[in-house]
Parts: sequence; C-alpha cells; structure tokens
Amino acid sequence: MKGQEIKVRAVGTTGSARKLIGTILKAQVVKNEITAHAIGTLSKYPDTRTIFEIGGQDSKIILIENGIVVDYAMNTLCAAGTGSFLSSQAKRLGIEVERFGDWALKSKTPVKIAARCTVFAESDLVHKAQIGHKKEDIVAGLCTAVVTNYLNNVGKGKTIKAPIIFQGGVSKNIGVIKAYEETIGEPVHVDEHSHLMGALGAAILAKTSGKEQDFIFDIEEINFETRGRECTFCANNCEIICVHKDNELIDSWGNKCDKGAS
Repeated sequence: MKGQEIKVRAVGTTGSARKLIGTILKAQVVKNEITAHAIGTLSKYPDTRTIFEIGGQDSKIILIENGIVVDYAMNTLCAAGTGSFLSSQAKRLGIEVERFGDWALKSKTPVKIAARCTVFAESDLVHKAQIGHKKEDIVAGLCTAVVTNYLNNVGKGKTIKAPIIFQGGVSKNIGVIKAYEETIGEPVHVDEHSHLMGALGAAILAKTSGKEQDFIFDIEEINFETRGRECTFCANNCEIICVHKDNELIDSWGNKCDKGAS
C-alpha cells in the first residue's frame, strides 16, 4: 500500500508459466491450476460444487464434493471456447471486447454459430453478417457457442451441481453468464475478483507452506534466459526447457525420465 513498506514472506505461482516464474522468484509453492483455483474458490465459497473457468488460452471444469476436488477436465487444444476467441471475434465485428456482453443482452433472436473450432466459427460469423443478421444477434450467438463448446468438450460426461462459480477473464462477459444460466438452468455466480481466484489459491498455499524467507524482487539487473534442447539419451527425445540466470543453469524441466535431468 502507498506509503507503507511491504515485506513479502512467501511466493506461490500457478498457471501455464508457473515453473518458469517460480524458478525466477524462488517461490516456495508451485502448484497446478486445478489445485490453485479450488483452494482460492473454497476460501471464499466453501459450499462450491462446480467451478467453470475460461481464460484467455484454455478452459477447465472442477468438480468438488465436501471441499475436495473429485474430478476435473481441461481443454488446451481448441481456442473456440476461450477468451482469445471472443477477443478476435469482437475485433472482427468492430466491438470492444469489454462491451461484448452488453451487445449480447440487446439480442432478441440470437443466431446459431458453429463453434466446433475457430475456423468454422469465423466462417459462420462472416456468413451470418453477410446475409443480414443483426450484430447483437451474432454476438449473442457467439456467447452461446462458447458455452455449448465448453459443455460439449470440457464438461462432457460431467455431473454439474450447484453452487456453480464461474471464473477466468471470460466470466466478466455478462452475455456468456446469461448463456450458461439459460443452458444449464442453474444460477452461475461470478465473484468481483473471479479472474484472480487462481492467484488467491497460490497465495494461500504459499502462506500455509510453513516456509518463509525474505525476497528481493530487484531482478532488472539479472539476465534470465530460457533455452530449449532435445534430449538424446533415450528414444523419448524429450524437449527440455532450461532456465539460465546470468548464464548459470538454475532449473530445467520437460524430461520424462531421469536420463534427461540436468
């Protein structure tokens, strides 16, 4: 806070770059997104049964029973159900992505958009615009398509139970929230800090890790570099990611067996 000296005692990292950032900051805790999101959510909503999360690059579902994660699924392959997909479509339609939800709520007759993949969705969007569908109906159709894609892929075979918490950057889109509620017939709750729940979980885990140290975050003068190499010690040919600090190897990962350990 302004005017106060802040002392950092512990650091936790999560997300797709958790190992890299954790290595650079010497984090006490480096946790996967499923654990971090569950811990963060349960700290505020202990009765949570289902977590929907749609970020910029991937999406996930987490199922919880009595405060314990019992099942989950992630989609990291298809961009059609992510924030980057909505951002690109908003740009194509000439709408600020922050106002996407407002446009969706104007719609009276949402159009059906094929959202099996980004290519099909973009092609269908262009076609719908060319034949004269209103912009708000196309936007509402895109929001519904994101939900349909999510439930048919990430949520396939999962039993969705309330209370349901929606997280990630896309949870700020009221059009997608409405589409979820209309599709599954249950209220979907969004916290004001829904996009930070994973970070909250990582912070809680770091705080309760029992490890403590003084951190120096003045890393501007330190040169960090990642270098990729292919391991040739066995038939796996793993791609190893090596992190160097001022040309000194400080960590590596990617090996499937001990032969590739640096």
